Amino acid sequence: MLGLARRRIASKGYSSSIFGRARASGLSNTGSLVEKEIINHSRGCASIRSLSYLVPSGQLIHTKPMREVFRIQNCDIALKAWSRTFSSDSGDVVDAVVPYMGESITDGTLAKFLKNVGDNVTVDEPIAQVETDKVTIDVTSPEAGVIVKFIAKEGDTVEPGAKVAVISKSGEGVTAHVAPSQTPSPPAEKVSEEKPKTKVDAAPVKKKPQAPPPSPKRSASEPQLPPKDRERRIPMPRLRKRVATRLKDSQNTFAMLTTFNEVDMTNLMKLRSDYKDAFVEKHGVKLGLMSGFVKAAVYGLQNQPIINAVIDGDDIIYRDYIDISVAVGTPKGLVVPVIRGPDTMNFAEIEKTINSLAKKANDGTISIDEMAGGTFTISNGGVYGSLLSTPIINPPQSAILGMHSIVTRPMVVGGNIVARPMMYLALTYDHRLIDGREAVFFLRRIKDVIEDPRRLLLDI
Repeated sequence: MLGLARRRIASKGYSSSIFGRARASGLSNTGSLVEKEIINHSRGCASIRSLSYLVPSGQLIHTKPMREVFRIQNCDIALKAWSRTFSSDSGDVVDAVVPYMGESITDGTLAKFLKNVGDNVTVDEPIAQVETDKVTIDVTSPEAGVIVKFIAKEGDTVEPGAKVAVISKSGEGVTAHVAPSQTPSPPAEKVSEEKPKTKVDAAPVKKKPQAPPPSPKRSASEPQLPPKDRERRIPMPRLRKRVATRLKDSQNTFAMLTTFNEVDMTNLMKLRSDYKDAFVEKHGVKLGLMSGFVKAAVYGLQNQPIINAVIDGDDIIYRDYIDISVAVGTPKGLVVPVIRGPDTMNFAEIEKTINSLAKKANDGTISIDEMAGGTFTISNGGVYGSLLSTPIINPPQSAILGMHSIVTRPMVVGGNIVARPMMYLALTYDHRLIDGREAVFFLRRIKDVIEDPRRLLLDI
């Protein structure tokens, strides 16, 4: 009889071997468990009060209790099943969870939902955004379907693997969520019936409006503060808090000193003007000024390797590789993607890499790996019109180069006053490691290469 029971249960998709283990112990050691109870109604049939079977991989079960009855020939055994777990037997309901964020990130803030309850979603379509200390990460839908409900709320702190939303592949079980302010009010007729009826014997007495109390007189020396209703208070984004912390730590840790120089941009701008059309036609990308400064920085770092080094405790770490970080301002804050191995790249490869990283940074799709590392940073404040500034070192690096706007100024060339496109350069460095001599030599190397790009070809 039990063999027949095994075959019947196997026909439902459950393993007969699991039935045997459940008969012996009432438990299954793997998978999702569903409690069963078999009631013996005739002689000669084994009585099993409790049974657990394993849900096949990928199969989900109903959230509501369900009852199943099996009738076995020649033995009146009623199999009554109750189950209560987290999903549907047909695999209809799936959860959207927070993805892995990176080794150095343990949690984030659920910034906003991109969809509403009841919206249709496709596979891998973003439904929410999680803001971390470094990047914004999308929470995507694992299956196509309809959003049933949101589990987390905007502003919640979530960890990788945390459930954010429940999605129904068939669209069943979707309920509209009504905000507290949108709760329907009872009919006006019913409200009027519920109010006690009172008899008015006399006409209401009209009260004279009282004059507002006089405002206190302010002394001439008392400051006139603006009203509080003209101020707005919003939570600081995690990315902005992270940037603020790192910059303040940089000021507290490094002995920062900035040295300046000016560079004549005539020859580099002429080079770009002469070959910009041929460059776009061959490489499919515009020739900008940043690639020239990246190559000049590589040239300077190779000439002054101490600029590429870093202090670690009581040791100095010299790095025999060069990765250039490029500061990119985004609406959510400053991010610093890394160009890896620019010493092995040509101008076209550098320009393509910069464009790709800048686009990802502004779209919020840049990854943690694309911002990790970096041995030296270039910040171009000139794109915003900055004439001069003192950049702050990007930890754990030891120096940063600041570019500024190009301004045509009168310069003395060969004894004559001529108009030249000039740019101020600023190098901020850690004076604990780098002396002024090395810093000035490094900045002069960049000036020489920019003013005469042929030096890159001749390596002089």
